[in-house]
Amino acid sequence: MMQDVFEFLRSIKKYLEIPIVKFGTTEITLWFFLYFIVFVFLLFFLSAKFKKLLVRKMLVPYISDIGVRQSIGSIVRYVIVIIGIIVIAQASGIDLSTLTILAGALGVGIGFGLQNITNNFVSGIVILFERPIKEGDRIEVGNTLGRVIKVAARATTILTNDNIAIIVPNSEFISSRVINWSYNDDKVRFKIPVSVSYNSDIPKVRELLLEVAAENKDVLDQPPPNVRLSEFGDNGITMTLLAWTSALMHFQGRFKSDINFAIYKKFKEHNIEIPFPQRDLHIRSGLNDSGEAVE
Repeated sequence: MMQDVFEFLRSIKKYLEIPIVKFGTTEITLWFFLYFIVFVFLLFFLSAKFKKLLVRKMLVPYISDIGVRQSIGSIVRYVIVIIGIIVIAQASGIDLSTLTILAGALGVGIGFGLQNITNNFVSGIVILFERPIKEGDRIEVGNTLGRVIKVAARATTILTNDNIAIIVPNSEFISSRVINWSYNDDKVRFKIPVSVSYNSDIPKVRELLLEVAAENKDVLDQPPPNVRLSEFGDNGITMTLLAWTSALMHFQGRFKSDINFAIYKKFKEHNIEIPFPQRDLHIRSGLNDSGEAVE
């Protein structure tokens, strides 16, 4: 029984070893494809596992920043994959000298249609080394504002406050201006302007705005909040509350809304007037077609 099984397997392998195409001195067979695909799959699988082990355990005693560990892990994985593919190709019997033909064809392909892919890949390597952005950062690029959840070789994934994932090509972070709200730390200062009447007690207004900041649990005590008299406008005096926060750095709209609600309530309690836009209407007198005065 076992002998029949072995004979069956030999016959299958015999058919799998029938050459399909010849590439240089290398004959490509179905057996070669199966061998190559299986080992490349194992290479990618094991390199991903090694990256996780490197980031979560091996580098932890030496590097505390998770972003740095992720960058090192990604670079190490790329190196392992490149070397592994070369080793698998040699072990499978591919004549690597014939790869010069592939390199020439690839160069032509890059010249005609792969510029963007190459540009994004190189930009991804630059981002991993220089780290202008990292996972967890609050960034703004173009019209996209959100939190970085993944930095990959070709593109970066940004999650907006609407829970929408936006895939941004890495080249945009190199060639465009990027606003990183959390590059140094999570503390961000927000400016909340409010207009009050010229009849208002300005020192009292300043005191009330500081009270609003002190009563908000998300406003930091250090650096302390401050109030500036920003402008003498056409309709009123513009005051600006400067408040620091780290808790709601990723939820700017919510933070400003909470502060504005509190300002409105505080001003109502103390009869501080928020002025309406004012316009002066001037009516000129003249003569109609019959020579009579009109207004």
